[in-house]
Amino acid sequence: MIDLHILEEKIGYRFRDFSLLRHAMSHSSYANERKKGKLGSNERLEFLGDAVLELVCSEYLYEKYPESPEGELTRKRSSLVCEPTLSLCAREFGFEKFLLLGRGEEMTGGRMRDSLVSDGLEALIGAIFLDGGLEHAKTFIYKTILNDAGKRQLFYDSKTILQEMVQEKGSNPLVYRVIGEEGPDHDKRFTVEVSIDQKKLGEGVGHTKKAAEQAAAYQAVCTLGKQ
Repeated sequence: MIDLHILEEKIGYRFRDFSLLRHAMSHSSYANERKKGKLGSNERLEFLGDAVLELVCSEYLYEKYPESPEGELTRKRSSLVCEPTLSLCAREFGFEKFLLLGRGEEMTGGRMRDSLVSDGLEALIGAIFLDGGLEHAKTFIYKTILNDAGKRQLFYDSKTILQEMVQEKGSNPLVYRVIGEEGPDHDKRFTVEVSIDQKKLGEGVGHTKKAAEQAAAYQAVCTLGKQ
């Protein structure tokens, strides 16, 4: 049994209208099983939360980078509100454990899907906005997403950044290789190694090969940055 009151404690916000929180956690598969239809899922709240998130992140970047042109600000914002980043932020406080999923979605590993987790996080932002207003939504976004914005951007851009670092040194091309694979088809975990000339630079784990490559590149960037 999922206790959403524990989620309230984790995010540090107590809902006046608790039904909004339950609505935000209700995936379409859960709503369909309970014959609630499209309007019973969190999709409308996700739509609203996405807009609130973009507004808050835009204001944050506008103030933090006064010398940056529009194009650069747009790129930075994209790195903060993209699916991998939001999923990463959500998992840091165990958000995925509180999603209300249908039995089929649960059995096929929906709780581990980045798209489902990131959509749920946006729905939660929309629910907080409706329940407590922009300031409470902004506080939550700063606490969970903008608390380490530099790290979020680095994670999102890690493969590109690593490629640029390698090119500057005139090194040979990077090689990403799957060195481990475990779990059932609906809940795979891949381990990927990134190397140059058979020299290992980083290793990462993810539920997709792409996510594992991103994690490996992030580790490599952090390691090379210290040298």
